[in-house]
Order: sequence, then C-alpha cells, then structure tokens
Amino acid sequence: MKPYILSLAAGLLVGAIYALIGVRSPAPPTIALIGLLGILLGEQAVPVVTKLIRREPVLAYLSTDCARRVLHWHSDTPRRDA
Repeated sequence: MKPYILSLAAGLLVGAIYALIGVRSPAPPTIALIGLLGILLGEQAVPVVTKLIRREPVLAYLSTDCARRVLHWHSDTPRRDA
C-alpha cells in the first residue's frame, strides 16, 4: 500500500508545481483515466463470472489472484500489508 500512497503524493506534488508555474499537465484527461479503470475492472469481471458459473469460490479469488493482478504483485515480491 505504501508505494500507492507515495505515488499519489508525488502526483499531487507535481500537479501543484504545474499549477503554480501555470503549465498544463501532460496527464491524460479524466475520461481517459475512467476508461482505463473500466478496462481494469472489465478484465477482472470475466474470471469472476467464470468462477460464479463454475460455482468456484469467488472471495478467495478476489483476495488472492485478482488482487495480485490488479495491484501488480508478483509471486517473488514479498507482500507488505502495512
């Protein structure tokens, strides 16, 4: 979780600097970011629906494999829950 908070903080700092010097940010527009979120969620919806159809445990998938894919955890990277 710490890298995500640091990433958000860095983004806020850079955004504030852009605003202070009056430069338009090169970040994609909000509609594009929402589209990317939709892609991420849609990508995970198919395995969830497949598991529901097969009557396999969905909650276990969401807390392990799905979280790993969404948060880009790698199996060789130790998970930090702090």
